Amino acid sequence: MSDEEIGIQAIKHALKALRKRHLVEEGAHAPAFVALSKPIASQGSEWKDKAENLELELQQCYKAQARLSEQLVVEVAESRAAKSLVQEKEALIPTLEHDLSQARDECARLASVLEEKTKALELLIGENKELKSQYEEMRTRAVNAEAENKTLVDRWMLQKMQDAERLNEANALYEDMLGKLKASGLEQLARQQVDGVVRQSEEGAEYYVEPIIPKTCKHRIPAHDGGCAAIVFENSSGKLVSGGQDHTVKTWDSTTGRLIQTYNGCLGSVLDLSITHDNRSIIAASSSNNLYVWDANSGRVRHTLTGHKDKVCAVDVSRLSARHVVSSGYDRTIKVWDLNKGYCVNTLMFPSNCNTLSFSPDGQTIFSGHVDGHLRLWDIQTGKLLSEVAAHSSAVTSISLSRNGNTILTSGRDNLHNLFDTRTLEVWGTLRASENRVASNWSRSCISADNNYVAAGSVDGSVHVWSISNGNIVSTLKEHTGSVLCCSWSGLGKPLATSDRNGVICMWT
Repeated sequence: MSDEEIGIQAIKHALKALRKRHLVEEGAHAPAFVALSKPIASQGSEWKDKAENLELELQQCYKAQARLSEQLVVEVAESRAAKSLVQEKEALIPTLEHDLSQARDECARLASVLEEKTKALELLIGENKELKSQYEEMRTRAVNAEAENKTLVDRWMLQKMQDAERLNEANALYEDMLGKLKASGLEQLARQQVDGVVRQSEEGAEYYVEPIIPKTCKHRIPAHDGGCAAIVFENSSGKLVSGGQDHTVKTWDSTTGRLIQTYNGCLGSVLDLSITHDNRSIIAASSSNNLYVWDANSGRVRHTLTGHKDKVCAVDVSRLSARHVVSSGYDRTIKVWDLNKGYCVNTLMFPSNCNTLSFSPDGQTIFSGHVDGHLRLWDIQTGKLLSEVAAHSSAVTSISLSRNGNTILTSGRDNLHNLFDTRTLEVWGTLRASENRVASNWSRSCISADNNYVAAGSVDGSVHVWSISNGNIVSTLKEHTGSVLCCSWSGLGKPLATSDRNGVICMWT
């Protein structure tokens, strides 16, 4: 039987017992009531009151009995609910014990992981201390090496000075010997004049060129589709190399105007060109963010130099070695390349983009012209900025070094062409013309091979030639129908070549 049924039966049994007891008590008191009612009839009212009181007490007992019964029912219900709750709690105990066991296992695992991490941290701390010790040691060695390097540089400079003194002595002795030979009639000079060029027969002698002023367009060549922004003559040769927006580089015979060879493989517009001093390699700066190096004879691409993050707008090769190349891009970097290895060996960074650059005669420093109008001098070995000067009020578009290395020509968007002394970076001459207006950020001007004239193109298609000695315009060339982008003077003295935005090249004599 359930607890509810047991409770109900207990209540019924209690009620029966109370009724039975009441009946027994009525039966037991009935004769007494009858016997007493007869002799004490006179006291009926008093006894009647007592009977009523007893009946009232009996009713109160019944009411108390009913309340107790109700209370018993409530307590039985509460007992049943409490028992049900206890059973639910007992059912949750295994689950909680299982969760507690899992939590203990996880805690043990985490404690093990913490111990491993602590050991790893201690190991890293030890390695860090060791690396710090190595760093301090390397730093000390670097400081010592820098001091030693400075000492070696000082010794090298001293040795160079001594070598220069010995060379001067040797030159003086050589000149004295030549004087003696002239006096004795044993000296013989062989000179040959070819295309206005007189060369000494001694090996290593300087080329001497006959000064000319270009006046006539000898050849007008439609060289490239879309424009030609770069032209350069081979060293001591009449061959002209050009690059255009049609992604090609071409070689021309300046005497006949004939196309000699076409170099393919460039993936962007050619913005600048340079040739190694031995004329074996042609290097092109491209808008595809790369430089391309061709073998001049076979026409094959030797290297594709990658590393710039934006278009490459200028390139130059050392005049002493065919190994070192410098380039500048619109990623605010100047990179030094090793052609033998085919990769970048140094990167110079500066906030202002570089439009043009040129190696110094000794090949140890480079001149760079920037968008902020400044001319800067860099050491390519250390990457340090050696000197800078405000060359123009607007962007520098061109840098051209004279053949003797004493003068550097800069052109700017302010339509001025300044002549600087390379030793002091001081302006000693300025060339200008009201009708001469620079066409673009990469418009190239040039100095003649005899260092007497400067040529620069204009946005109206004309080319102006100045005399460096007096700063006057000696010739104005008009043949182009588009803006002139580049001028290049042959190292033989003639011709002068110019190219324009329409891709036309003109040869002037």
